[in-house]
Amino acid sequence: MKSPYKRQTATLKDIAEATGYSINTVSRALRDKSDISVKTRQKIKLTALDMKHVNNMIASSLRLGYTNTIAVILSDVSNPYFAIEMKEIEECARMRGYITFLINTNEDVDIEFEAIQASLNKNVDGIIICPSQQSDENIQYLKESGVPFVLIGRRFKQVETDYVVCNDELGGFQAVSYLLDNGHTDILTLAGPAYISSAQDRLSGYRRAFAERNLTVNEGLIWKIPVTTLGFDEILEDILNRKIKFSAIFAFSDMIALAVWNFLNRKGYKIGRDFSLVGFDNIQSRLKMPFQLSTIDSHMENLSNTAVDVLLKKIKGDQSTDQYITIVTDTTLIEGETVKKYVN
Repeated sequence: MKSPYKRQTATLKDIAEATGYSINTVSRALRDKSDISVKTRQKIKLTALDMKHVNNMIASSLRLGYTNTIAVILSDVSNPYFAIEMKEIEECARMRGYITFLINTNEDVDIEFEAIQASLNKNVDGIIICPSQQSDENIQYLKESGVPFVLIGRRFKQVETDYVVCNDELGGFQAVSYLLDNGHTDILTLAGPAYISSAQDRLSGYRRAFAERNLTVNEGLIWKIPVTTLGFDEILEDILNRKIKFSAIFAFSDMIALAVWNFLNRKGYKIGRDFSLVGFDNIQSRLKMPFQLSTIDSHMENLSNTAVDVLLKKIKGDQSTDQYITIVTDTTLIEGETVKKYVN
């Protein structure tokens, strides 16, 4: 029995009628011809996607050398930050006529290598990647492939690449300065692994905040933790068992901060009363939360959109991008309900 449903594929004529342009203009826009303005190309491509136009992707990629696809390789999509980031990247790329697909690496360097290979095998036009950073070999491999790519959120200081990151050092400084200004000097910092650039920079900001006030950092309050929450309760249990004195906590991410809040709540402590807490990422800008976490806003939408724009410049061979593009965006302190004045 035949299916009653028939796939409807829009023709160039259909798209021309929907957009008001000629069939020739539509055809040239879909083939990314430079004599068609960027604005017009974007409008026609978006309409084509909405109308489910199929432009013989395989034949086009062989003939023209592009597929209008971008691979996005992220570290841990169980973290709301990365899920939100992917949504922003997808929407921005779609508005520019590109389809994205996501590969999650779970912060595993071997899975990351497989993700890069899979992306290259699919003949993607470019890759946006948040690297695991346990090694730079995967990024070196990606450079040798010749496929345009942009790092997002993390960067290698010893390997030249295009990257878009927030100013993690500034963010760390803002978070710890806020706690110091509220009277906290015993600040526990739950920093990410030292091989992750954002963890290094946020810890540098922690140290600068103390140095600018001529205060000594208690190295015993600096704990390196995994960027996921696996085994996290055991780490916090160890900290409490050691009777370490602290009145405030600066967490590497909002996800870590929420895990801290949950753990301490189960132990009978109350954030905002017994301990102050500052996170990093401002995921509450997209998620409903029962309380407002004091955090550092890395401006995910700006980071994601900028990463897409940089990648498309590289894909199109913009002569102004012969050199590596390195963009560092500022962060903003968000004052929530989780920091109180400390009175000794």
